[in-house]
Amino acid sequence: MRTSRLALFAATAALVGLPLAAAPAGAADGDELTAELTQLNDSGASGTAWATVDGTNVEISLETQGLLDGAPHAQHIHIGGQNTCPANDKEGNGFEGALQTSDGADEYGPIAVTLTKEPGMTGAEHGLDVADFPAEASYSYSRTIEVSQEVAQQVANGDGVIVVHGVDHDGSGEYDGDTKSDLDPELPSEATDPAACGELNPAQMAMPHGGVETGGSSTSGVEYPAAIGFGTLALALGAFGLVAARRRATI
Repeated sequence: MRTSRLALFAATAALVGLPLAAAPAGAADGDELTAELTQLNDSGASGTAWATVDGTNVEISLETQGLLDGAPHAQHIHIGGQNTCPANDKEGNGFEGALQTSDGADEYGPIAVTLTKEPGMTGAEHGLDVADFPAEASYSYSRTIEVSQEVAQQVANGDGVIVVHGVDHDGSGEYDGDTKSDLDPELPSEATDPAACGELNPAQMAMPHGGVETGGSSTSGVEYPAAIGFGTLALALGAFGLVAARRRATI
């Protein structure tokens, strides 16, 4: 009798779409991760990033806006910190207290993958290959990069953070100033200071590259969408209880 009741509950739950077990953390091969890029250093930059892991290949796409036009924007996947982004108002050691790259290292970690344009190199040691980065105020970027098994697993687990660099602190229209970069003293700090940051997390639903429309079901126009879930649960449990009671009555 117990086995049949459990089977009945499982069938009822499946009918109304209730989960029978928690989903594993992270993304499986082929699942998409997304990151909403928000400004650092009051840069005005924003954007969205998408990543898909297939074995040791990471397909990464970015849509950005609000950056300094005509100047290269280094961009990377950082791994090894707290997998978070610093607060926009966090102070650092740069121009008038601006956040430099090393000031946010505790949150987002060191460079793991360099997001250069093809055929640029993608190792961490190429993190400042400025000639190989986008140099527009708004741009679309897409590339599939082969990484180590460890890095691929970390990205799939949601441990990657996208950081886009380059901030015009003084509004001069170019990277300049007396403050030197904490990554390369030959460069002004503006060239490497972080402009935007976003944490890669498993997507709730797939988003098409080049847009953020998601499709699928919607709760638009529903004032209390959470009540739908509770109502469904009550329906399932009620159905189970009713059938169980009828079975007792016939025994």
